[in-house]
Amino acid sequence: MITRSASGIRFAFDPVGGFLRDLHVADQGRDLAPLHTAPWVAASEPTEGLPVHLARLAGDFFCAPFAAEDGASTMHGWPANGHWTVQQSPSLRAVLDHPVSGATVIKDLILHDDHPFVYQRHVFLGGQGETSLANHAMISLPGGGTLRFSPKRWFETSPASQETDPTRGRSALAYPARSADPRRFPRADGTVTDLTTYPWAPGNEDFVIGVEAPGHALGWTAVTRHGEGDLYLSLRRAQALPMTMLWHSDRGRDYAPWNARHANVLGVEEGAAPHMLGLGNPATLTEAGQSTGLTLFPHGTAEARHVIGCIAWPEREPLLAITPGADTLTLTGAGGTTRTIPFATPFLL
Repeated sequence: MITRSASGIRFAFDPVGGFLRDLHVADQGRDLAPLHTAPWVAASEPTEGLPVHLARLAGDFFCAPFAAEDGASTMHGWPANGHWTVQQSPSLRAVLDHPVSGATVIKDLILHDDHPFVYQRHVFLGGQGETSLANHAMISLPGGGTLRFSPKRWFETSPASQETDPTRGRSALAYPARSADPRRFPRADGTVTDLTTYPWAPGNEDFVIGVEAPGHALGWTAVTRHGEGDLYLSLRRAQALPMTMLWHSDRGRDYAPWNARHANVLGVEEGAAPHMLGLGNPATLTEAGQSTGLTLFPHGTAEARHVIGCIAWPEREPLLAITPGADTLTLTGAGGTTRTIPFATPFLL
């Protein structure tokens, strides 16, 4: 494990699978640690036979392609299952040992003193075609949480549920299904559930996608962690990563290594992966001027950028709005709280 730090923030990096782990932010005299580590990883249990992304499941990792294979890689591609060679830099730079669609992939994890964020950049040198992609952050929510988002056109589930065999696990939502109101999303039993409050279906494994509305530059997801007094933030270019994919994992899988103990976890997976849409299709994104994936260039470069972080925040107060400044973000809560924090605005906007 390799560590990097700046004033007020630190993280660990696992070169096997490229996991950003153990993110800690010092804010208002407190140590905030929003990211999840799977119980078998925390306990260093044997994981022979498991793909790397599952055997070392923790924190945040990068997927290309997302929820698919690339050549001999397993699900989520080589970035989540291969080895990254770390180079020395003030923050962290690493090079993936396997090509992705013919491209060399470089990972930059950048810190700034007194910024509560990790600035992530994945650069593809060369390659050909288009790859789906997403960051795959996992938030620990032992007391539950409240979710808010930049404007969405709708939310929809994928073509098939996460768990279809009741002897192995459970899923609660209807698949495929769609709702413009995340507070009234269809369940398999004919009722509705509120996707803005975690857990929305205790004891279940579910996956739902928010499709970004056009017309704004900054895409964001905010999770107020109940009982923790903090706010997790995920920030991106709205057109480049127009899908917010939410993985609700709360004791919904009974087989190894899950064993009904992977609990209180919300994946906030920001990306472009239209094959995951159950009712939409790539035209849903292209007609709105949004990306359907990352286009690679045989003699050029392409890149994806994403920012995650955490700040102290009033207990259970949902976020209402984010306003970027030249080098700040101003956050406004539904209860009237306002905070202005440092932010490297040109990195995304």
